[in-house]
Amino acid sequence: MEQCLRGRAAAAAGMPAPWRRAASASYHHTIQAVPRETSGPRAAARERRHGRVPAVLLALAGAAPGNGVAHRKLLTADRRQVAEMLKQSPYFLSTPVRLQVRAGERSNAVVHSGTVLPIKVHRDETTGNILNLVMVQADEGTMLKVNLPVEFKGEAACPGLKKGGFLQKIRTSLVYLCPAEHIPPKIEVDLTYLDVGDRVLMHDIPVHPSLKLLSKNETMPVCKILASKPVESETMHDLKS
Repeated sequence: MEQCLRGRAAAAAGMPAPWRRAASASYHHTIQAVPRETSGPRAAARERRHGRVPAVLLALAGAAPGNGVAHRKLLTADRRQVAEMLKQSPYFLSTPVRLQVRAGERSNAVVHSGTVLPIKVHRDETTGNILNLVMVQADEGTMLKVNLPVEFKGEAACPGLKKGGFLQKIRTSLVYLCPAEHIPPKIEVDLTYLDVGDRVLMHDIPVHPSLKLLSKNETMPVCKILASKPVESETMHDLKS
């Protein structure tokens, strides 16, 4: 009771939560959360009114994929901190981060800590406000299915583009099965030596040997260097093929 009163007094005095007193590096790389006991729309709305984001931490049944979810923890995180992390990291959903769960919002007692991978952020379509956050436990050795963004580099040096060609980006992301300790934030496609007519296929992209591409057809192109910009109908046909 006394601890609770101290917490309320601190909140009334404007004293920041423990993670707001931490170093900025910790603030940007460690999600701070507290447990929540109730779920449902009303409980979630109440959390959001208090500046918090309802979150769920999933733990897999085993290290191998396909074992399903062993259990889930209901958490709540600080909305401003999550929004700042999203702003700082364009690869938030493909970057493992630390998670620290404290006993309460004003408590310094840590009840759980570990590495997690954020896998889903729900936003309000109208306001863009963060509604929910879903994370999965990313312990070393755990195999995770990760949707990795594709980033193209070397456009300034690309011979085909220098000749007036057009870069057709067919895939903006690729799905890999990754060990938690080897998840790359992005997949880079190098255009430095591509000429008009050249293409990069899924299996052409070099990645860490522990990563496994999850695709029914690994010979599908990720991008092409075309002589000119295609009409819309041709572009849609390539995306569907």
